[in-house]
Amino acid sequence: MAPSRTAEVIGAGLAGLTAATALAQRGWSVRLHERDTEIRAIGAGIYVWGNGLATLEALGLYGQAAIGAHVGPVLETRDHRDRTVEEIPINGPGQARVLTIMRDHLIATLVGGAEKAGVEIVTGSEAVEATPDGRVLLRSGDTLRADVVLAADGVNSRIRRHYDVIAHRSVMRQGATRLTVPRSPDFVPAEDQGKYIEYFSGRRRVLYTPSSETSLYVALVADEDDRAASRIPVDVASWIRSFPHLSTLLSACADAPARWDTFQFHTLTRWSMGRLAFLGDAAHPQPPYLGQGGGCAMMSALGLADALCSSDASVEQRLRDWEYAERPTVEHTQRWSYRLGQLNYLPDSARSSLLRGSRFLASLGASRMRAARTIPTGADRFDGSAPTIR
Repeated sequence: MAPSRTAEVIGAGLAGLTAATALAQRGWSVRLHERDTEIRAIGAGIYVWGNGLATLEALGLYGQAAIGAHVGPVLETRDHRDRTVEEIPINGPGQARVLTIMRDHLIATLVGGAEKAGVEIVTGSEAVEATPDGRVLLRSGDTLRADVVLAADGVNSRIRRHYDVIAHRSVMRQGATRLTVPRSPDFVPAEDQGKYIEYFSGRRRVLYTPSSETSLYVALVADEDDRAASRIPVDVASWIRSFPHLSTLLSACADAPARWDTFQFHTLTRWSMGRLAFLGDAAHPQPPYLGQGGGCAMMSALGLADALCSSDASVEQRLRDWEYAERPTVEHTQRWSYRLGQLNYLPDSARSSLLRGSRFLASLGASRMRAARTIPTGADRFDGSAPTIR
């Protein structure tokens, strides 16, 4: 019996866990390294669109991930006067699929899937360098060797720093405070409680996202130099001045644990070199205006596992084939996410007219994001994205 191929995966986020699980399910011997002493979800809720849902289905994890998830009927955009200027139905026949899931539940589901597949998960294990010949150097001083090394260690990847592979980097002027609060019927009118709603006011946004029966994900988006808006704990009074109709919701954010993240967008000259590949935010971070960061990371990670198992070519060639297949869709998504963020800088009246009159985002966001390709498993099609931060 031939020995199984080996993989060292660095980082236990969505991309790393997906790739590790998919490879282990295909017979690889996989070890996953997480530098923290436990695997923790960073963030609050998460939008999982058709590509991410299809990836979960391919891994056999959709049923577990969907437990308690919220299935909204519509995405709405509201202007500074709380008027609906855009409405996109979802989750109906012929419409885009999306679930909102608590991020810790999604991560726990992927961890469970990885363990069931036989992935060796090592916490408190920090990789400080990886090389194209398949070596990983740990903080402990140990050196490991594998047939392939996958660096899925985030937007500020330590592994990527050793290589001159950044083609374009943009640290954007906006970011978001993300938090979770218990759902309350007092936050919005009864007819709105199950919807996904994004509220604009000047250069600030509030995203209202039910993520389970009991939890509400809230994102407060603003310019990074808007000190009152980016302050943690949340400066409730400042936000209520911008969104007086959301005073009850915003007041509930006062003491909630929260984190601020500045949005980033960058591309690489290449996603792999030799036996080393970059995954997820280490390869293709994007601002969250399309809600596709997680979906693209999972889709691309599954595509990588399929590419590594689909031919007798060298690992190096298979990684190049994977990039050739996945990169056009991912970078198309990155570009549109970046462009849609420019709506932040329009005056309220101009933005409202654009959204209400031309259905700009519905036409471009939905039609252009429906890529005419099948994800590697053939389980579903990459199913469009909606124009809002996720």
